[in-house]
Amino acid sequence: MHSARWHSESGTAPPKRVVIADDRTTADAAYRLACEGTALLWRGDFQNARQLLQAMARRLDRKPRKAATASAPAEAFHLYRQAQSQRARTLGMLLLPFEDDFRLPLRRAPDVSQACCEAYGPAQGPFVASLRELLGLIGAHEWRKKGVAIPELGGRIHPHYGVFAPVRGEYVGLVAAAPLPRNCALAFDIGTGTGVLAAVLAKRGIARIVATDQDSRALTCARDNIGRLGLAERVEVVAADLFPPGRASLIVCNPPWVPARANSPLERAVYDPGSRMLMGFVGGLAEHLEPEGEGWLVLSDLAEHLGLRSRTELLAAFDAAGLKLVGRVDAKPNHPRATDSSDPLHAVRAAELTSLWRLARR
Repeated sequence: MHSARWHSESGTAPPKRVVIADDRTTADAAYRLACEGTALLWRGDFQNARQLLQAMARRLDRKPRKAATASAPAEAFHLYRQAQSQRARTLGMLLLPFEDDFRLPLRRAPDVSQACCEAYGPAQGPFVASLRELLGLIGAHEWRKKGVAIPELGGRIHPHYGVFAPVRGEYVGLVAAAPLPRNCALAFDIGTGTGVLAAVLAKRGIARIVATDQDSRALTCARDNIGRLGLAERVEVVAADLFPPGRASLIVCNPPWVPARANSPLERAVYDPGSRMLMGFVGGLAEHLEPEGEGWLVLSDLAEHLGLRSRTELLAAFDAAGLKLVGRVDAKPNHPRATDSSDPLHAVRAAELTSLWRLARR
């Protein structure tokens, strides 16, 4: 019997049964085993493993989508999430062996050491992880190298692994265009992520910004981006769960938009169980605002269209927190899914609006 250390960024439990697979393994056999919960430890050519994973994905995608026949948006969403989770579990059954320097002992294997170091930190001995996870690491490494162009900055933001990339530009545009409060010398950016909104506020002329996050990867990423943009003297990145000490004239927050459980570290930027971050921001905003200051809540109404949170609940939360609405600016998303009629959630995505809610103490 052989054993190896298991690694999964999503926290997936190690498979209970593992068989050896190589270039002779057919896609049908691999798909059947994966669906049964049996993992395949690859010992063949690396490029053939990638092709096998693609073939398994095609077989999964042929299955009819239950979400398309759901009677209500919330039901469609839950079925969609269930299908995505099952898809991830099945495709995660194709495993690769890593040596203690992140080397893959496979024919035609690329050098993935840099991508692994960026995501995992220093090597800590041999381990086994899924090919699907490795491909995510490689993709994140490429994003980090080339960055994402942000027109409002006249520069690029370089997302790190596990930190949500600012590819949906409408929320950045809203923060770049909304009227600043008078005499705004200090701003807080709550849940800064890549640091993109803190950088936009600095570019708009605010003298000092404190950007917070509680995720170590996000903190490292934000500091890297703020340094690249030459804004380190004006933007301080600190570890905090929501607010730093003190009060500010402007407090900006772009929380996860959907109140549902995250299945991976990256999904925490999209899914906020029980609206914890949203309600934490709203509930604590008044005590951290200067008397004439504003809080900018950047939020999609996707959850409302899905039936997961109502507009009435959101407005009631503002009122209970001692806040008043002084303005709102909306933007229509232009991401590809909004126009993809084959998406099970197309009707919901097509109706989505992203809003910047301008809030003040009552």
